[in-house]
Amino acid sequence: MLAYLLRRLMLIVPTLIGIMALNFFIAQVAPGGPVEQLLARLQGTAQSSTARITGGGSETISSGGGSSGSSATGSYRGARGLDPAFIERIKKYYGFDKPVGERFLIMLRNYASFNFGKSFFRDTPVVQLIIEKMPVSISIGVWTTLIVYLVSIPLGIAKAVRDGTRFDSWTSAAVITGSAIPAFLFAILLIVLFAGGRYLQWFPLRGLTSDNWSDLSWPARILDYLWHMTLPLIAMVIGAFASLTMLTKNSFLEQINQQYVMTARAKGLTERRVLYGHVFRNAMLIVIGGFPAAFIGALFGGSVLIEIIFSLDGLGLLGYDALIQRDYPVLFADLYIFSLMGLIMNLVGDFTYTLVDPRIDFESRAT
Repeated sequence: MLAYLLRRLMLIVPTLIGIMALNFFIAQVAPGGPVEQLLARLQGTAQSSTARITGGGSETISSGGGSSGSSATGSYRGARGLDPAFIERIKKYYGFDKPVGERFLIMLRNYASFNFGKSFFRDTPVVQLIIEKMPVSISIGVWTTLIVYLVSIPLGIAKAVRDGTRFDSWTSAAVITGSAIPAFLFAILLIVLFAGGRYLQWFPLRGLTSDNWSDLSWPARILDYLWHMTLPLIAMVIGAFASLTMLTKNSFLEQINQQYVMTARAKGLTERRVLYGHVFRNAMLIVIGGFPAAFIGALFGGSVLIEIIFSLDGLGLLGYDALIQRDYPVLFADLYIFSLMGLIMNLVGDFTYTLVDPRIDFESRAT
């Protein structure tokens, strides 16, 4: 197992370089870099520049990456009437006076030591921004993953035991309906119904805590935090139950029909002992092994739109703002950290499989 883990760790480096290279060079064609944006502000055309940048943002999201801001400023109308030497100084300030390949190699060298530089428009180290925003995203990811697992696993077991009954049919319809509703659409519905959008104002609309949170007692702080987290978490988890619930059910059904289960029943063991003493460990292998990947998905995937809708100051909102502003140090640092954590969590998932079932030997399978 140790040799397998070492090989996987060594593969992380070229995989990460490939991800960064693909996004970096695809991004060269994206319009509206920081140089252009600054020139637009100087020329008083920030509004039209912002509209163009927002239009280009959808293309960037669909392609899976940011941009490096290397479009030609000479053809950009914001550069008209400005001294070319001044434009060159701006390009040098942002580091765009160097060739694309050289910029990419410099970025890799800096990122290897987690030196992400400073934000273009916030004049703050990128590492500091990420550290400040990380607790919000981690909080959403942890709670979402825990709630989904705590609900889906018992529900999946109950559905497997009652397979084909009315309970199984109704719960299947409920979880599939929930999964069909996009999280962002459900979030908007929750705001309209319960956050003062049109009807009730039971929950706050913005932030993770109230403005006076530091003045509250610890029990009041916990309640205030849960009060703010209620709607975002409901929006996150409502569509996440279906896949894990059905996975748990099908995994249990497959194990229940195995020969060793029939043997255990023939020996006179109770159904509860058979289910949780024999079936549970084998059936939960694929479910528990997928926990790291589920956490990463909740942390860096689905929470982005939720953070934007509920104005939660986390990594998702930070990345969105960086995309709109073309703040490339922040944008590429987010991509780097997301990719690195995703690769590491995949490795942790493999290791989790061996903990749940020691019979699995990745080393022998690799050879």
